[in-house]
Amino acid sequence: MALVALAWGAAAASAQPLTDVPLPSSGTWSGARSTSGVGVTAPITEPPKSSVSVPYDAAIAAYRAGRPDEALATAERALQTDPRNPQLRFLRGVVLAERQRTDEAIEAFRTLTQDFPELPEPYNNLAVLYAARGDWDAARQAVEQSLRAVPGYALAHENLGDIHLQLAARAFEQAARLDPRSATARTRLSLTRELIGRIGTTAPVSTTPRTGATTETPKR
Repeated sequence: MALVALAWGAAAASAQPLTDVPLPSSGTWSGARSTSGVGVTAPITEPPKSSVSVPYDAAIAAYRAGRPDEALATAERALQTDPRNPQLRFLRGVVLAERQRTDEAIEAFRTLTQDFPELPEPYNNLAVLYAARGDWDAARQAVEQSLRAVPGYALAHENLGDIHLQLAARAFEQAARLDPRSATARTRLSLTRELIGRIGTTAPVSTTPRTGATTETPKR
């Protein structure tokens, strides 16, 4: 399954496309491998320049230069005075995930989905983190929310397909356990696992939010 590294890409329909930025060579998440051999990965994208702040520029520059701890510290300092900034919050979640601070990363992306439900990337990254833990049901729900936000989000469709493969393998395994005489279940389980193994063990992640994000407080 492909995870979105840290992309913030296709949220609003009016948003202009973002450029995917490749992750560092060490960007494959070590926690993304499941017991059945399938992982999750994703490309990294950046927030639109029109809404980028000076603190974000400094934070993303540090991140790109291979200084994630500096990027995280810069983002967190800036968020003390600009707590709703979606780009800074997204970058913070990306760095937390990369530093294996998974619970904090999940919380960062979860709160982003609450404040900016129109952005698909935070949902996608939640799906990636859940998948890395083997929680395929939560991963499916998150990636489906990503697609509800932006039905044309190709990366989320790719990740959803990977998740369904894992869910299919789980279902066939359960069927074979309940009926050991079922040759059909065993055959389908074997074929599904073979396909999962051939697909690979990494998935894409998102790294930046869409142009539809705003730091203004939504009207009630």
